Amino acid sequence: MRKQNTHTFADKVIAFNKQLTLDIPLPEGIRVMNPFSENPGALANSSAFYKKFYDDHRMRHLILGINPGRFGAGVTGIPFTDTKRLKEYCGLQIHGVSTHEPSSVFVYEVIEAYGGVEVFYKDFYINSPSPLGFVKTNEAGKEVNYNYYDSRALQDLLEDFMVESIRAHIAPGIHTDIAFCMGSGKNFSFLNQLNDRYHFFDRIIPLEHPRYVMQYRSKEKQFFVEKYLAALKNLPAKSR
Repeated sequence: MRKQNTHTFADKVIAFNKQLTLDIPLPEGIRVMNPFSENPGALANSSAFYKKFYDDHRMRHLILGINPGRFGAGVTGIPFTDTKRLKEYCGLQIHGVSTHEPSSVFVYEVIEAYGGVEVFYKDFYINSPSPLGFVKTNEAGKEVNYNYYDSRALQDLLEDFMVESIRAHIAPGIHTDIAFCMGSGKNFSFLNQLNDRYHFFDRIIPLEHPRYVMQYRSKEKQFFVEKYLAALKNLPAKSR
């Protein structure tokens, strides 16, 4: 008799996070941001988050961002979740740290409109093609967020890492008919090209990145919330 796999979706994500590392030479001035090794509370709190919302064997759809930002996943270890949203909506707290990320504000408005965290996280798993973030020191000597596609050299160096990461995101139990991409420009273009070569998903649906909405289209935020909802709720019945 075949032994049933007892590892839950949460167990697999936590195991992936524990071993996350990137040991390759990067372009000058760019460094890796790994919340799980840099921030004491990130692994413990993200693990508690996944055990709370993903400790099952359900199939979900994947939503892919770009890479972690300094004030969201860079601190909490949970994509598009800053410490304020972690406490307010998820009931978890990293003591002594308070961060605010505009992208997290938008994502949690979508989550609330969808039905709340309990409902949303049963249906969707959010991560990024690069689950580790990047920062670059600007002219003022301050570290700022850096996207994997901001440098073609960095993008090329990361391709194998991102391919393996996407495969790892799918492994816990992801439907491969449809995936969603946060970022309808460069991120979608890259993911679509990657998908054409590696056939992760039948189709990738692009959505405007939360940061773009909050920074440039904030007056139309409700329109984009409804656009997200329409896309997320319009899934084939067989994959729900």
